[in-house]
Amino acid sequence: MDRATQLIGQASPFLDAVERASRAAPLRRPVLVIGERGTGKELIAERLHHLSARWQEPLVTMNCAALPETLIEAELFGHEAGAFTGASRARAGRFEEADRGTLFLDELGTLSMAAQERLLRVVEYGEVSRIGSSRPLRVDVRIVAATNEDLPRMARTGRFRPDLLDRLSFEVITLPPLRVREGDIAVLADHFGRRMAAELGWDTWPGFSDALCQALEAHPWPGNVRELRNVVERAVYRWDNPARPIDAVQFDPFDSPWKPVGQTELTASTAPAAAVTAAPAATDLDTVTDLRAAVDGHERAIIEHHLARHRFNQRQTAKALGLSYDQLRHALRRHGLIDRA
Repeated sequence: MDRATQLIGQASPFLDAVERASRAAPLRRPVLVIGERGTGKELIAERLHHLSARWQEPLVTMNCAALPETLIEAELFGHEAGAFTGASRARAGRFEEADRGTLFLDELGTLSMAAQERLLRVVEYGEVSRIGSSRPLRVDVRIVAATNEDLPRMARTGRFRPDLLDRLSFEVITLPPLRVREGDIAVLADHFGRRMAAELGWDTWPGFSDALCQALEAHPWPGNVRELRNVVERAVYRWDNPARPIDAVQFDPFDSPWKPVGQTELTASTAPAAAVTAAPAATDLDTVTDLRAAVDGHERAIIEHHLARHRFNQRQTAKALGLSYDQLRHALRRHGLIDRA
Protein backbone atom coordinates (compact mmCIF):
# COMPACT_ATOMS: atom_id res chain seq x y z
CA MET A 1 0.00 0.00 0.00
CA ASP A 2 1.24 3.51 -0.70
CA ARG A 3 1.64 6.03 2.06
CA ALA A 4 -1.69 7.68 1.20
CA THR A 5 -3.60 4.52 2.11
CA GLN A 6 -1.84 3.57 5.33
CA LEU A 7 -3.80 2.54 8.39
CA ILE A 8 -2.30 4.66 11.16
CA GLY A 9 -3.10 4.43 14.86
CA GLN A 10 -2.14 2.88 18.16
CA ALA A 11 -5.42 2.79 20.11
CA SER A 12 -6.48 -0.71 21.14
CA PRO A 13 -9.97 -0.63 19.53
CA PHE A 14 -8.43 0.43 16.23
CA LEU A 15 -5.65 -2.18 16.36
CA ASP A 16 -8.20 -4.88 17.19
CA ALA A 17 -10.21 -3.99 14.06
CA VAL A 18 -7.08 -4.07 11.90
CA GLU A 19 -6.08 -7.44 13.36
CA ARG A 20 -9.51 -8.90 12.60
CA ALA A 21 -9.17 -7.73 9.01
CA SER A 22 -5.75 -9.33 8.75
CA ARG A 23 -7.08 -12.67 10.04
CA ALA A 24 -10.05 -12.63 7.67
CA ALA A 25 -8.01 -11.59 4.61
CA PRO A 26 -6.88 -15.07 3.43
CA LEU A 27 -10.43 -16.44 3.41
CA ARG A 28 -12.86 -16.34 0.49
CA ARG A 29 -15.75 -15.47 2.81
CA PRO A 30 -17.56 -12.10 2.61
CA VAL A 31 -16.80 -9.40 5.17
CA LEU A 32 -18.94 -6.50 6.37
CA VAL A 33 -17.12 -3.33 7.45
CA ILE A 34 -19.21 -1.07 9.68
CA GLY A 35 -18.30 2.43 10.77
CA GLU A 36 -19.11 6.13 10.75
CA ARG A 37 -18.13 8.24 7.77
CA GLY A 38 -14.43 8.91 7.56
CA THR A 39 -13.31 6.01 9.78
CA GLY A 40 -11.38 4.22 7.02
CA LYS A 41 -13.75 1.53 5.75
CA GLU A 42 -12.23 1.57 2.26
CA LEU A 43 -8.73 1.18 3.72
CA ILE A 44 -9.88 -1.96 5.54
CA ALA A 45 -11.31 -3.28 2.26
CA GLU A 46 -7.95 -2.66 0.58
CA ARG A 47 -6.19 -4.50 3.40
CA LEU A 48 -8.52 -7.47 3.04
CA HIS A 49 -7.71 -7.62 -0.67
CA HIS A 50 -3.96 -7.04 -0.56
CA LEU A 51 -3.36 -9.59 2.21
CA SER A 52 -5.35 -12.26 0.36
CA ALA A 53 -4.32 -14.67 -2.37
CA ARG A 54 -6.25 -12.42 -4.75
CA TRP A 55 -3.88 -9.50 -4.33
CA GLN A 56 -2.72 -9.64 -7.97
CA GLU A 57 -6.30 -9.72 -9.26
CA PRO A 58 -8.69 -6.75 -9.60
CA LEU A 59 -10.03 -4.82 -6.63
CA VAL A 60 -13.21 -3.26 -8.00
CA THR A 61 -15.01 -0.57 -5.99
CA MET A 62 -18.61 0.53 -6.36
CA ASN A 63 -20.37 3.17 -4.31
CA CYS A 64 -23.98 1.96 -4.17
CA ALA A 65 -25.22 5.44 -3.23
CA ALA A 66 -23.60 7.16 -6.21
CA LEU A 67 -26.02 5.84 -8.83
CA PRO A 68 -29.80 6.12 -9.20
CA GLU A 69 -31.76 2.99 -8.34
CA THR A 70 -32.60 2.37 -12.00
CA LEU A 71 -28.92 2.00 -12.93
CA ILE A 72 -27.50 0.10 -9.97
CA GLU A 73 -28.49 -3.35 -11.22
CA ALA A 74 -27.06 -2.68 -14.68
CA GLU A 75 -23.84 -1.40 -13.09
CA LEU A 76 -23.49 -4.42 -10.81
CA PHE A 77 -24.58 -7.20 -13.12
CA GLY A 78 -24.06 -5.77 -16.61
CA HIS A 79 -26.52 -5.76 -19.48
CA GLU A 80 -27.00 -6.98 -23.03
CA ALA A 81 -27.48 -4.71 -26.03
CA GLY A 82 -31.09 -3.52 -26.22
CA ALA A 83 -31.91 -4.62 -22.66
CA PHE A 84 -33.32 -1.15 -21.95
CA THR A 85 -33.48 2.28 -23.52
CA GLY A 86 -29.97 3.57 -24.15
CA ALA A 87 -28.29 0.15 -23.92
CA SER A 88 -26.82 0.28 -27.43
CA ARG A 89 -24.19 -2.36 -26.72
CA ALA A 90 -23.50 -5.10 -24.22
CA ARG A 91 -21.54 -4.23 -21.12
CA ALA A 92 -19.94 -6.31 -18.38
CA GLY A 93 -20.96 -5.47 -14.81
CA ARG A 94 -18.77 -4.97 -11.75
CA PHE A 95 -19.02 -8.65 -10.81
CA GLU A 96 -17.53 -9.71 -14.13
CA GLU A 97 -14.82 -7.05 -13.83
CA ALA A 98 -13.92 -8.36 -10.36
CA ASP A 99 -13.78 -12.04 -11.41
CA ARG A 100 -11.04 -13.84 -9.41
CA GLY A 101 -10.60 -10.67 -7.36
CA THR A 102 -12.49 -8.59 -4.79
CA LEU A 103 -15.60 -6.46 -5.15
CA PHE A 104 -15.97 -3.68 -2.59
CA LEU A 105 -19.56 -2.49 -2.22
CA ASP A 106 -19.58 0.81 -0.34
CA GLU A 107 -22.81 2.22 1.14
CA LEU A 108 -24.41 -1.22 0.99
CA GLY A 109 -27.47 -0.06 2.95
CA THR A 110 -28.66 2.05 0.01
CA LEU A 111 -29.22 -0.94 -2.31
CA SER A 112 -32.79 -1.41 -3.49
CA MET A 113 -34.67 -4.58 -2.53
CA ALA A 114 -34.54 -5.76 -6.17
CA ALA A 115 -30.75 -5.35 -6.28
CA GLN A 116 -30.46 -7.11 -2.92
CA GLU A 117 -32.37 -10.09 -4.32
CA ARG A 118 -30.04 -10.37 -7.32
CA LEU A 119 -27.01 -9.92 -5.07
CA LEU A 120 -28.24 -12.77 -2.86
CA ARG A 121 -28.22 -15.13 -5.85
CA VAL A 122 -24.64 -14.21 -6.70
CA VAL A 123 -23.54 -14.81 -3.11
CA GLU A 124 -25.36 -18.16 -2.92
CA TYR A 125 -24.54 -19.66 -6.32
CA GLY A 126 -21.61 -17.67 -7.68
CA GLU A 127 -23.60 -16.86 -10.81
CA VAL A 128 -24.52 -13.52 -12.35
CA SER A 129 -26.94 -12.83 -15.19
CA ARG A 130 -26.71 -9.69 -17.24
CA ILE A 131 -29.91 -7.71 -17.59
CA GLY A 132 -31.62 -8.91 -20.76
CA SER A 133 -29.89 -12.29 -20.73
CA SER A 134 -31.09 -15.66 -19.49
CA ARG A 135 -27.61 -17.19 -19.57
CA PRO A 136 -25.88 -17.12 -16.17
CA LEU A 137 -22.14 -16.52 -15.95
CA ARG A 138 -19.93 -18.11 -13.31
CA VAL A 139 -17.87 -15.62 -11.30
CA ASP A 140 -15.34 -16.07 -8.52
CA VAL A 141 -15.62 -12.87 -6.49
CA ARG A 142 -14.85 -12.15 -2.85
CA ILE A 143 -17.34 -9.55 -1.56
CA VAL A 144 -16.41 -6.88 0.96
CA ALA A 145 -19.24 -4.51 1.83
CA ALA A 146 -19.30 -1.38 3.95
CA THR A 147 -21.97 0.81 5.50
CA ASN A 148 -22.61 3.30 8.28
CA GLU A 149 -26.17 2.01 8.65
CA ASP A 150 -27.56 -0.35 11.31
CA LEU A 151 -28.19 -3.31 8.98
CA PRO A 152 -29.78 -5.60 11.61
CA ARG A 153 -32.28 -2.86 12.40
CA MET A 154 -32.94 -2.34 8.69
CA ALA A 155 -33.57 -6.08 8.35
CA ARG A 156 -36.05 -6.00 11.25
CA THR A 157 -37.96 -3.13 9.66
CA GLY A 158 -38.08 -4.73 6.20
CA ARG A 159 -35.59 -2.43 4.48
CA PHE A 160 -32.83 -5.04 4.11
CA ARG A 161 -33.12 -8.74 3.30
CA PRO A 162 -32.33 -10.80 6.43
CA ASP A 163 -31.12 -13.75 4.31
CA LEU A 164 -28.66 -11.51 2.47
CA LEU A 165 -27.45 -10.06 5.78
CA ASP A 166 -26.87 -13.60 7.09
CA ARG A 167 -24.72 -14.49 4.09
CA LEU A 168 -22.68 -11.30 4.10
CA SER A 169 -21.93 -11.26 7.82
CA PHE A 170 -19.46 -14.14 8.08
CA GLU A 171 -17.14 -11.57 9.62
CA VAL A 172 -18.19 -8.10 10.75
CA ILE A 173 -15.48 -5.53 11.45
CA THR A 174 -16.70 -2.43 13.26
CA LEU A 175 -14.31 0.52 13.11
CA PRO A 176 -14.17 2.78 16.18
CA PRO A 177 -14.80 6.52 15.71
CA LEU A 178 -11.80 8.80 16.15
CA ARG A 179 -13.18 10.33 19.36
CA VAL A 180 -12.67 7.04 21.26
CA ARG A 181 -9.23 6.24 19.82
CA GLU A 182 -7.12 7.43 22.73
CA GLY A 183 -3.82 8.92 21.62
CA ASP A 184 -4.52 8.60 17.90
CA ILE A 185 -5.51 12.21 17.25
CA ALA A 186 -1.98 13.41 17.99
CA VAL A 187 -0.39 10.60 15.97
CA LEU A 188 -2.60 11.19 12.94
CA ALA A 189 -2.31 14.99 13.14
CA ASP A 190 1.48 14.74 13.15
CA HIS A 191 1.42 12.34 10.19
CA PHE A 192 -0.90 14.50 8.08
CA GLY A 193 0.94 17.67 9.11
CA ARG A 194 4.35 16.33 8.11
CA ARG A 195 2.99 15.09 4.80
CA MET A 196 1.48 18.48 4.00
CA ALA A 197 4.66 20.30 5.02
CA ALA A 198 6.66 18.09 2.66
CA GLU A 199 4.18 18.82 -0.13
CA LEU A 200 4.66 22.56 0.49
CA GLY A 201 8.45 22.15 0.37
CA TRP A 202 9.14 23.08 4.00
CA ASP A 203 12.69 22.25 5.12
CA THR A 204 11.67 21.36 8.67
CA TRP A 205 8.54 20.33 10.51
CA PRO A 206 7.74 22.86 13.30
CA GLY A 207 4.97 20.77 14.91
CA PHE A 208 1.92 22.17 16.65
CA SER A 209 1.63 24.47 19.65
CA ASP A 210 0.26 23.10 22.92
CA ALA A 211 -2.89 25.20 22.55
CA LEU A 212 -3.59 23.82 19.09
CA CYS A 213 -2.99 20.24 20.25
CA GLN A 214 -5.49 20.78 23.06
CA ALA A 215 -8.02 22.15 20.57
CA LEU A 216 -7.58 19.09 18.34
CA GLU A 217 -8.09 16.74 21.28
CA ALA A 218 -11.23 18.59 22.41
CA HIS A 219 -12.94 18.56 19.00
CA PRO A 220 -15.63 15.83 18.58
CA TRP A 221 -14.57 14.93 15.00
CA PRO A 222 -17.94 13.95 13.50
CA GLY A 223 -16.13 13.34 10.18
CA ASN A 224 -13.46 11.23 11.91
CA VAL A 225 -10.06 10.71 10.25
CA ARG A 226 -11.10 12.30 6.96
CA GLU A 227 -12.14 15.48 8.76
CA LEU A 228 -8.96 15.50 10.85
CA ARG A 229 -6.82 15.22 7.73
CA ASN A 230 -8.59 18.17 6.10
CA VAL A 231 -8.36 20.33 9.22
CA VAL A 232 -4.66 19.62 9.76
CA GLU A 233 -3.66 20.03 6.12
CA ARG A 234 -5.59 23.30 5.94
CA ALA A 235 -3.86 24.59 9.10
CA VAL A 236 -0.40 23.77 7.69
CA TYR A 237 -1.21 25.24 4.29
CA ARG A 238 -2.39 28.52 5.83
CA TRP A 239 0.52 28.89 8.26
CA ASP A 240 2.91 31.64 7.18
CA ASN A 241 5.89 30.98 9.47
CA PRO A 242 7.31 27.44 9.17
CA ALA A 243 9.98 28.35 11.73
CA ARG A 244 7.39 28.47 14.54
CA PRO A 245 4.95 25.77 15.75
CA ILE A 246 1.58 25.97 14.01
CA ASP A 247 -0.79 27.81 16.31
CA ALA A 248 -3.96 28.48 14.30
CA VAL A 249 -6.69 26.13 13.13
CA GLN A 250 -10.13 26.49 11.59
CA PHE A 251 -12.39 23.49 12.10
CA ASP A 252 -15.22 24.73 9.91
CA PRO A 253 -13.96 26.02 6.54
CA PHE A 254 -17.40 27.51 5.85
CA ASP A 255 -17.30 29.70 8.96
CA SER A 256 -17.11 33.24 7.61
CA PRO A 257 -18.83 36.54 8.35
CA TRP A 258 -19.66 36.72 4.63
CA LYS A 259 -21.12 33.27 4.09
CA PRO A 260 -24.44 33.29 2.20
CA VAL A 261 -27.63 33.39 4.23
CA GLY A 262 -30.68 31.41 3.13
CA GLN A 263 -33.73 33.41 2.07
CA THR A 264 -35.78 32.16 5.04
CA GLU A 265 -33.08 33.13 7.54
CA LEU A 266 -32.61 36.47 5.83
CA THR A 267 -36.33 37.28 6.02
CA ALA A 268 -36.56 36.21 9.64
CA SER A 269 -33.59 38.32 10.69
CA THR A 270 -34.40 41.54 8.79
CA ALA A 271 -36.83 43.12 11.27
CA PRO A 272 -34.80 42.58 14.46
CA ALA A 273 -31.64 43.79 12.76
CA ALA A 274 -33.36 46.99 11.64
CA ALA A 275 -34.68 47.59 15.13
CA VAL A 276 -31.24 47.24 16.68
CA THR A 277 -29.67 49.51 14.08
CA ALA A 278 -32.29 52.19 14.63
CA ALA A 279 -31.90 52.21 18.40
CA PRO A 280 -30.03 55.33 19.56
CA ALA A 281 -26.66 54.93 21.25
CA ALA A 282 -27.91 56.65 24.38
CA THR A 283 -30.53 53.96 24.90
CA ASP A 284 -27.86 51.25 24.59
CA LEU A 285 -25.70 52.94 27.20
CA ASP A 286 -28.66 53.35 29.54
CA THR A 287 -29.21 49.59 29.50
CA VAL A 288 -25.68 48.80 30.72
CA THR A 289 -25.85 47.34 34.23
CA ASP A 290 -22.57 45.39 34.19
CA LEU A 291 -19.63 47.51 33.05
CA ARG A 292 -17.11 44.65 32.92
CA ALA A 293 -19.38 42.46 30.83
CA ALA A 294 -20.16 45.33 28.47
CA VAL A 295 -16.47 46.16 28.00
CA ASP A 296 -15.60 42.50 27.43
CA GLY A 297 -18.39 42.18 24.87
CA HIS A 298 -17.21 45.28 23.04
CA GLU A 299 -13.60 44.03 23.03
CA ARG A 300 -14.66 40.63 21.69
CA ALA A 301 -16.67 42.26 18.90
CA ILE A 302 -13.66 44.40 17.88
CA ILE A 303 -11.35 41.37 17.79
CA GLU A 304 -13.85 39.29 15.80
CA HIS A 305 -14.25 42.12 13.30
CA HIS A 306 -10.52 42.52 12.70
CA LEU A 307 -9.91 38.77 12.55
CA ALA A 308 -12.48 38.50 9.76
CA ARG A 309 -11.13 41.61 8.03
CA HIS A 310 -7.60 40.13 7.98
CA ARG A 311 -8.76 36.65 6.96
CA PHE A 312 -8.04 35.23 10.42
CA ASN A 313 -4.33 36.00 10.12
CA GLN A 314 -3.40 36.58 13.75
CA ARG A 315 -0.20 38.51 13.08
CA GLN A 316 -1.91 41.01 10.79
CA THR A 317 -4.79 41.31 13.26
CA ALA A 318 -2.41 42.00 16.15
CA LYS A 319 -0.59 44.66 14.10
CA ALA A 320 -3.87 46.34 13.12
CA LEU A 321 -4.94 46.51 16.78
CA GLY A 322 -1.57 47.72 18.08
CA LEU A 323 -0.99 44.52 20.04
CA SER A 324 1.86 42.07 20.21
CA TYR A 325 1.21 38.56 18.94
CA ASP A 326 1.22 37.18 22.51
CA GLN A 327 -1.20 39.87 23.69
CA LEU A 328 -3.64 38.96 20.92
CA ARG A 329 -3.34 35.25 21.74
CA HIS A 330 -4.12 36.01 25.38
CA ALA A 331 -7.21 37.99 24.34
CA LEU A 332 -8.35 35.18 22.01
CA ARG A 333 -8.15 32.65 24.84
CA ARG A 334 -9.95 34.97 27.27
CA HIS A 335 -12.86 35.40 24.86
CA GLY A 336 -13.01 31.77 23.73
CA LEU A 337 -12.01 32.63 20.16
CA ILE A 338 -8.90 30.47 19.89
CA ASP A 339 -10.67 27.82 17.77
CA ARG A 340 -12.01 30.38 15.31
CA ALA A 341 -8.71 32.10 14.63
